[in-house]
This record gives sequence, structure tokens and C-alpha cells, in this order.
Amino acid sequence: MKTLIVVTHPEIENSKINKRWVEELEKAPEKYTVHQLYKLYPDEKIDVLAEQKLLKQYEKIVFQFPVYWHSCPPLLKKWIDEVLIYGWAYGSASGYQVSGKKIALAMSAGVEEHEYAAGEKYKYTLKELTRPFELTWEYVRADYQPFFAYYGMEYKATAERIEKSVPLYIKFLDTL
Repeated sequence: MKTLIVVTHPEIENSKINKRWVEELEKAPEKYTVHQLYKLYPDEKIDVLAEQKLLKQYEKIVFQFPVYWHSCPPLLKKWIDEVLIYGWAYGSASGYQVSGKKIALAMSAGVEEHEYAAGEKYKYTLKELTRPFELTWEYVRADYQPFFAYYGMEYKATAERIEKSVPLYIKFLDTL
């Protein structure tokens, strides 16, 4: 069964790690469907019905993005607000269209993991910072999975380090 990868990167062409992940995913179209929101909606006008139809086709959905101001890029937040609406994703007998689907996040983070901790620069762990996602997906009765994060991309985005991330990310996807 294929996995839908919803990629939300505002500058994917300038990305190092997210762009590399997409390149690797596109080598296996029998396993992954790559869906790039910023490429599809450069004007940020989301085709809600098309997005809902797409979600219904997959049992495993991963949201891939760079950590952006301690959260996600703005188009992903807009996508959540517009696609996961009352009567479709929650709140009525015909709602809960993503119920039971495995949902996960795959994030690249600029800083090192230890910096996301109490007493450190960013005070909170990435798990704490992603609780709104966890709550959102639980609210619509999806099966929210632990996330994948690759840290240290702001200062240590060497070609070797980026390549090291690829098999880790693929393993994460394949074990969902």
C-alpha cells in the first residue's frame, strides 16, 4: 500500500534535505506518492475537495516539512484549517473521513536535538512543540504516529550528513 507524502516547503528548490528526501521518494513511485503543496498551490488557494479526495485514497499519510518558527510552514496550517472541516473530518455522522488512517510528521530541524530541551535555548522538546498536531489528528480520530525528525540542518547540512538522513527517513516511512 502506497504512502501519501504531503510535502510543504516554501522554497523546496533551495532546500538541502527536504529536496533530497523528495528526490529519493520519487525513485519509488510504487511505494510513495509525493504531493507538494507549494508547487501545487503557489497562490495558496487550496482545492479543498481535491485534497479531501486525495486523503481518502491513502491509509498512511506523512506530512514532511522543515520546522518553521517552531511549527510548520504557513501553507500547511492553512491546509489543515481548510481541508479538515466540520462534517468531513469531524463533528457529524458523515464526518471522520480520516478516521483510522495512520498519520505522521517528518521534519527537518535547523538546530540540534539537545537544543530542544528544558534549560536550553528553545526550552521545549520537538515532541512538546508538535502537540497541536497530535491533538488535531487525534480529534479527527486518525491514528497519529510518532514523528521523524532530523536535526542540525542549519549549520551542519553537509552532503554526507544529508545522505545519512535518507535511509533513516525511508526506514521510518516503511515501518509506519
